[in-house]
Amino acid sequence: MASTEPETMETEPTVKVTNAGEDLTNDGGVLKEILREGEGDEKPSKGDKVSVHYVGTLLDGTVFDSSRERGDLFTFNLGKGQVIKAWDLGVATMKKGELARLTCRSEYAYGESGSPPKIPPNATLVFEVELFSWEGEDISTNKDKGIIRGIITEGTGFKTPGDFASVTINYKIKHGQQVIADEAAATFTLGEVEDPKITVGLETAIKKMKEKEKSRFTISPTYAYGKDGNKELNIPADATLTYEVELVSFEKAKKVYEMDTPEKLEQAQIRKDKGTELFKKGLTEKAMLNYSTILEYLDSESTLEGEEKEKRDVLVLAAHLNLAACELRLGNDTKVIEHCDGALELSKDNAKAYFRRAQARQNRKDYDLAVQDFQTVIALEPENKAAKNQIVLCKKKLQEEHQKEKKLYANMFSKMTQQSAKRNDLSADSVFKEGIGEWNNDMAAGMMPLDQEVAAFGDVMPTGGDNNNGNNHRH
Repeated sequence: MASTEPETMETEPTVKVTNAGEDLTNDGGVLKEILREGEGDEKPSKGDKVSVHYVGTLLDGTVFDSSRERGDLFTFNLGKGQVIKAWDLGVATMKKGELARLTCRSEYAYGESGSPPKIPPNATLVFEVELFSWEGEDISTNKDKGIIRGIITEGTGFKTPGDFASVTINYKIKHGQQVIADEAAATFTLGEVEDPKITVGLETAIKKMKEKEKSRFTISPTYAYGKDGNKELNIPADATLTYEVELVSFEKAKKVYEMDTPEKLEQAQIRKDKGTELFKKGLTEKAMLNYSTILEYLDSESTLEGEEKEKRDVLVLAAHLNLAACELRLGNDTKVIEHCDGALELSKDNAKAYFRRAQARQNRKDYDLAVQDFQTVIALEPENKAAKNQIVLCKKKLQEEHQKEKKLYANMFSKMTQQSAKRNDLSADSVFKEGIGEWNNDMAAGMMPLDQEVAAFGDVMPTGGDNNNGNNHRH
């Protein structure tokens, strides 16, 4: 029963009892009569996706609509104005399996206009509604049902905290029946907090809350502690957690459009330093948020000149390089390549950008392209042992692929294989004549460990413009 007029729903409406049932609006506008009791005590919350069957009639008993006749459950998001006001109010009071009759005056249904041709103007309607099930609102970033919200108490106003807002919350964390944490008045900055109890999923959830709101969040392992769990908190691998959170207060951070250029540069430097601190502590997703914010602040500042341009370019270059390192750690090779390309637009002779792009290409089994990038690294840094070793490993992989191809097509194209082998087969002697030596790294499986990267590049690298200009960038 669609409505074009959104209406705010009270989670627990105040009701009075009349001869026709509960008066949900205290003005006789929506009367509810329970025809069959439901199960348990739980009721759906605002934003939940509910599934119902219904039969709608006029006061004379004429049926104008029925989901039962169609044989399909009707679903909608409760309290979002997707249905008539009476439904948002009435269904919020129902339990699972409950069957109820809602008598709805026109101002809580289709009003003065009605819904021609079946519903006349100013019509009072009667609905028999059966609530089958509901599920919370999916507020996960990827809409993968990784963070499900059920609102317990509505918040006030319309504003919600964003990245780097200072927030104060009361919260409880549970794994099954086990209480992991129960804390009051916890204050921190979104995107900066290092407390292991404040997961990426919890921060994402808080950003959807209004002040004074209290909600329950079911957070999947992807947005919490993943396949490793957390031994210190006694959380096992692949644990789904329940958070009850009350947003006591918050203070929003400045938006980018509220800053002038000097302030953007200052804040970008703060984000870079904080991101690197988080990265070194293994908080990769939070580091990425800080690095991405640098691009948000400075991507549009491409027309700066002089000292401001130099500062801007160094910070943007650092953001791309460090985001590439983060994406390598997470195995997102396409994103790695994109950020390395962005870095090379600013500094065409940047060895780190070529090296990380080569690692991503190596992970994707694009060994020829990886070899080209590693060779460029050696051209820029002739003593770079890491790049030399990776070339050897790439050539070994190429040889293995050639051997597999030969075996695959040997029976069908034996003559062709014999001819092509003379041209394409790599000599094992030529592949291994450099030797890997005692140096052992497994960069093909992900990002180079920090200690090995420092050994390969040193702690400080030139990262200026095309001519490098002597500027240094510290990762």
